[in-house]
Amino acid sequence: MHKMLALIALLTMAQAAPNPHLPAATYDSVAPVLPKGLRNAVLIVSKTNGWRHIEHIPHSNIVLDDIAKSLGRASYATENAAVFDDEHLQHFSVVVLNSASGDFLTPAQRAAFARFVARGGGVVALHAAGDDSHTDAWYSDTIIGAKFTGHPGGSDQFQRARIIIDQPDHPVMVGVKLPWSPVDEWYAFDANPAARGMTVLARIDEASYRPGAKLAMGKHPVIWTNPSTKGRVVYSALGHLPEAYDDPNYRRILVNAIRWAGKLKVGRD
Repeated sequence: MHKMLALIALLTMAQAAPNPHLPAATYDSVAPVLPKGLRNAVLIVSKTNGWRHIEHIPHSNIVLDDIAKSLGRASYATENAAVFDDEHLQHFSVVVLNSASGDFLTPAQRAAFARFVARGGGVVALHAAGDDSHTDAWYSDTIIGAKFTGHPGGSDQFQRARIIIDQPDHPVMVGVKLPWSPVDEWYAFDANPAARGMTVLARIDEASYRPGAKLAMGKHPVIWTNPSTKGRVVYSALGHLPEAYDDPNYRRILVNAIRWAGKLKVGRD
């Protein structure tokens, strides 16, 4: 009897254990205290009210901090979305949304973010920052410009695929060496974001991997910008695996994107 009760207790605990990929949604009201002297810095945000990419976020945050240093800028990494207010955002020239997921901003924080972009602040949104957990219209239209529909699953979740660069002379793509066929989790979208005014910089050759009939797009964008905002906005669907951030080509793209979006002209790389 005691063994049976112990087994039931263990099963109950196992069922109740939280899934680290699905943290409870939280909304922040008290902004963090920023380091003194922070100016024209890089804000790295990995707040997750949706799927949490526990595989890459710790490593990619380190890589993004190193990139900021290589560009001669300080960075500040946080998961406190209350940093999105006018007073705090004035210390940053670019916001990197590092797989930030879910509607992680309150209406007031979203409005402050919109003002940041409207006055020329840059945004680099990565991977899950463009998944379907973002439902706010301003965010969807301005930061992403397409609706995520899924990615291959099972044994096809991670595949090697060939990247085609459509805009090799764009500052975000300069220095990327081809051929390039990284392994990643390949996002698909409901439509080509170019149809909604975005500028596609790179796409996936669908003949080089198995997207599946439901996720095939024909022309399959993977990196694009929003040319209709005063602030420079870049989205990259790459980056599920931590190894992606050590890929020389992807690091080059991240360096370029942060430099371009933040209008940074100093530093080494």
